[in-house]
Amino acid sequence: MVKFAPMEYIRQVRSEMQKVTWPSRKETTTSTIAVFIMVLFAATFLFLADQFMAFVVRWILGLGV
Repeated sequence: MVKFAPMEYIRQVRSEMQKVTWPSRKETTTSTIAVFIMVLFAATFLFLADQFMAFVVRWILGLGV
């Protein structure tokens, strides 16, 4: 069985957190904007692809387009 030492764990976490390179506010903002743009692009693409496929299926099945 592994012994759990809470204080040792906290010390190790603090030590590891000091090694982290945190992004600047500008980098975070730029990355966030890039993510939103890519999400909008993906959502638009998937919406249009879905609409096209629905059109094709309705046309093939003759459900009136």
